[in-house]
Amino acid sequence: MASSAEYLEYVLDLLADVPEVTTRKMMGEYLLYAGGKLFGGVYDDRFLVKDTPAARAVLSASETPYEGAARMLLVDTEDRAAGAALVAAMLPELPEPKKRRK
Repeated sequence: MASSAEYLEYVLDLLADVPEVTTRKMMGEYLLYAGGKLFGGVYDDRFLVKDTPAARAVLSASETPYEGAARMLLVDTEDRAAGAALVAAMLPELPEPKKRRK
C-alpha cells in the first residue's frame, strides 16, 4: 500500500520547524531528508525515523517499513516542537550524505 500525499503533507507540517526538510518519492513511499541527511520516511501512511540513540531515547515502538528492511521507530506525536527536537537530536548521529558522481 502506497502512502498518500495528504499524509505526507501532514508529516511535513509536523516538521515545519526543521530547516531544510526535503522529500524523495520512492516506489510509492517518501524518504525524508534534513540538511541532505536521510532521517526517516513515510511508509504505508506511517511516519518512521531511523533507529538512533537520540530517537530511541524518545520513541519505543519499532516497526518494519517494508519486508526485508531494518526496523525503524514509529513517531506518534502531533507536537511540532517535539518533532523538530527529535530530528535535531538525530542529525549529528546520522552519516553525512555520500557524494554523487556526475
